[in-house]
Amino acid sequence: MTPPVDSKAPAMTPDGRLGLREKLGYASGDFASVLFFKTFSSFLMFFYTDIIGIEAAVIGTMLIVTRIFDAANDPLMGILCDRTKSPHGKFRPWLRWMILPYAISGILVFTVPDVAQAWQIVYIYITYTLAMVFYTMINIPYGALMGVMTPNSAERTILSSFRFYGAYGANFLVQGTILVLVVWLGGSADGQTATQAGYVWTMVLYALMAGGMFLFTFASTRERVQPPKEQKSDIGKDLAQLVRNKPWVAMIFIGVTTIIWIALRDASILYYFRYYVVGAVEETSEFVKLATTFNLVGTLATLAGVACTKLLTDVFGSKRSAYVWLTLLTAATACLYYFAGPGAVTYILVLQAITSFMMGPLMPLFWSMIADTADYSEWKCGRRFTGLVFSAGTFSQKAGWAIGPGIAGWLLGYYGFKANVAQSETTIEGLRLMMSFIPSAVAVVAAGLVFFYGITRKVEVEMEASLKARALES
Repeated sequence: MTPPVDSKAPAMTPDGRLGLREKLGYASGDFASVLFFKTFSSFLMFFYTDIIGIEAAVIGTMLIVTRIFDAANDPLMGILCDRTKSPHGKFRPWLRWMILPYAISGILVFTVPDVAQAWQIVYIYITYTLAMVFYTMINIPYGALMGVMTPNSAERTILSSFRFYGAYGANFLVQGTILVLVVWLGGSADGQTATQAGYVWTMVLYALMAGGMFLFTFASTRERVQPPKEQKSDIGKDLAQLVRNKPWVAMIFIGVTTIIWIALRDASILYYFRYYVVGAVEETSEFVKLATTFNLVGTLATLAGVACTKLLTDVFGSKRSAYVWLTLLTAATACLYYFAGPGAVTYILVLQAITSFMMGPLMPLFWSMIADTADYSEWKCGRRFTGLVFSAGTFSQKAGWAIGPGIAGWLLGYYGFKANVAQSETTIEGLRLMMSFIPSAVAVVAAGLVFFYGITRKVEVEMEASLKARALES
């Protein structure tokens, strides 16, 4: 095994197992990331339509344009990380370097000036693009860090689960506090109405938390897995080899389609509750209570699913099989939202618990599978470029987060949505479909694509043993 980059690295057992502090440190990084990303993915479109007053279709187009531009930057950041030289490694330094621009850009996204709407649209294009660029510059190295903390594939699955304890912990915090905080901090005349100022001050709080969490990740983790000693930097060879890595290519499409259906549904939740479940637009407190409860139930169930990732992987026999079956089961139960009446709150909450539990292991499995494709490249071709490999995972997820909410915005426009008024029967029907059959159909596609991911459990074992033997020989 290659010696650690940092001689003060936390203890790791000979078979690649990590200590609890390092796992918690890694989890903190995704907590910091998701404080912003969950706010953007689930609440930003609602903020732009119902607080700022911009049409949903305009926001849908903006999300697709800016996020696809941002996603295209991911491979460049991966290449840059792979070529970073620092006493702290290739990836960890970026966590410290990018904290301040990351925090400030997230706050600016919600600081939309009170000017003509055309200029507001220009402003949101610029600030959201900047926020996503800085997110890329801190999240690509964070994600790639998992691939170099340990060479043990099974331990990476556990580490990936810890990562999503952090992610869904941030989900829980955002979903449980944001609608309350924006009212409390907003200074509205009636003390019950969300305001722009409330969103801005809420983001200031989230930014301070995120900065502290990233610093803890930097301090508590170390990089241990290094490229082969004889490997020379060659971007052309890296890219040529990458496109021949069939499991890696499969994971791009799996990531895009998985996030599309998750993001489409997430972007629909607030509209579904305000205009269908509650129905009375003026009942702000009831809407906040029900939407917050729904989100918190989902996050708790998701965390339970994350905790069962290793168990469910063993039950289904491999990461690939677990991903397929969990996706299909989630899609099937999500269809049942269509049959929920507006007053069937208990039914809706039970469905949320079931679908969220089955969805919980998907992201830990996804990132563990991405890490295995980096090993696959080294195993088959003798070259390792962890940053570039992980940038594909982030690229695919950002593309999904661009397309999913973008589709949601277009669908709202197609079904005739108008902010802050009672909706037509056509719009209500559209909201029901956007919570059920439409995302479920995309989920089925995602499950089908997993069959093109060729790393079975047998391949994992063979690959890990071979790479360990090579490391001992070097």
